Amino acid sequence: MKNYIKYTVVLALGLLACEPELENPIAEDNFYTSGSADLSSFVAVGNSLTAGYADGALYITGQENSFPKILAGQFEFAGGGAFTQPLMADNRGGFAGLEGFPNRFVLAPGADGLSPTRLSGSPASDFTNILSGPFNNMGVPGAKSFHLGLSGYGNAAGVSAGTANPYFVRFASAPDATVITDAVAQNPTFFTLWIGNNDVLSFATSGGVGIDQTGNLNPATYGANDITDPNVFASVYSGYVDALTTATPDGILVNIPDVTTIPYFTTVPFAALSPQNPDFGPQIPTLNATFAPINQAYAFLGVPERSIQFNQNAASAVVIKDESMADISAQLTQVLIGGGLDVATATVLGQQYGQSRQANENDLLVLPSSSIIGEPNLEYLQQLIAMGVPQELAAQLSVNGITFPLQDQYTLTASEQELVATAQTAYNQTIAALATANDLILIDAEAILSQIAATGISYDAGTLTSTFATGGAFSLDGVHPTPRGYAHIANVMIAAINEKYDATIPVVNIGDYNTVNISTSTE
Repeated sequence: MKNYIKYTVVLALGLLACEPELENPIAEDNFYTSGSADLSSFVAVGNSLTAGYADGALYITGQENSFPKILAGQFEFAGGGAFTQPLMADNRGGFAGLEGFPNRFVLAPGADGLSPTRLSGSPASDFTNILSGPFNNMGVPGAKSFHLGLSGYGNAAGVSAGTANPYFVRFASAPDATVITDAVAQNPTFFTLWIGNNDVLSFATSGGVGIDQTGNLNPATYGANDITDPNVFASVYSGYVDALTTATPDGILVNIPDVTTIPYFTTVPFAALSPQNPDFGPQIPTLNATFAPINQAYAFLGVPERSIQFNQNAASAVVIKDESMADISAQLTQVLIGGGLDVATATVLGQQYGQSRQANENDLLVLPSSSIIGEPNLEYLQQLIAMGVPQELAAQLSVNGITFPLQDQYTLTASEQELVATAQTAYNQTIAALATANDLILIDAEAILSQIAATGISYDAGTLTSTFATGGAFSLDGVHPTPRGYAHIANVMIAAINEKYDATIPVVNIGDYNTVNISTSTE
């Protein structure tokens, strides 16, 4: 068997960054009105989806194509006022000297054609450079529901400790200010509130590496990837709606979409191992022979469903670690020893496959898994060698998704998806009830994204779909919309405003907005 089996998920990316503009100008002799709504002072409150985050970063072009900015541009035709945003310093994204905030993705030429690549170079944005506000776009990337009312969330001194957010630090009115108080202080006449995505999204995108905190009412004890208790969400969200509707009775609430419908979870298939791959296909007989005694041990222990078998005629499922299953490492080790394996080898195999199985159609592989499936896991390889495992055998046992099970952060299992869905449903019930109680517009983002994923959404020049990179709706991080996707969201909101307030605000041509960016350089 070769030292490792290389497998790359190749994406076909024949596309253009944008389509020709549609000729549909707004006629000067048309008369537009806001109806009974007052759009003179519009404030948008939320997280990255409000800020205009895209391609894995916040950068100027993304901000200029945020849905609030698009809305504000159309509001101008019907009496809307100025709309300001806390623009980043460049189009790279990221923060100078701050780890964990990388530059944005672009599509750049690579060995397998165009592929998402981070821009190089040092970003110009410095989070300690405080901007002079106030700002109408109060979207804070990374914010969870309870963060909007958290004093000190904009304190630069708290960034290193994880108690503050550098995006809010840049435009908070004071170190102890909160997002919601800064928003209300502007006396908005119209608002949007879209918050709560991150309360489940971070758990999902981490492959379920977090805790469902349902029953824990103290968010100060939550980890970064934990699911927010629905009662905590309801309490803080209700407070935000009360605060915003005290300033103005007119606004929009947006619910939480099903995060598992986005390209981050739908791009990499569970059966990602093709027998046509020259580095994998020829190894299948050897692999199946290697797993045969392990499969026999599984059957002996009464768990034949954990058996690992690769198909020579069709794509095979990757091997994953499922922490929801009973850990049978010790029992597996003993059965393998009883079957004739030496103690050292049996111990390694028992530990490695005590909670493993092949993925199935109910499992979702996260987008980053595409870059490591079939690659050697060098960290595990060195661990095995340090344990005394011969280098050749250690290399054979260290191939991600084939001989070394994909770890928890790369797979969202059915049980983990259920936790996400339960919390999302509870959050949306709260949002819908508050929209009704306060006579606010409710935008069903769950339905919008589900339609994009299921059938696509047609517009004059084509169809928006959720296909990664080529579908037009989602940016290269697989989570956030493109400018075209944000434009569609803005149009849905405009249609709802026109209906509720008897307004005649014009929509935009979403074909006029870009999708993903293609670059011949990553500089």
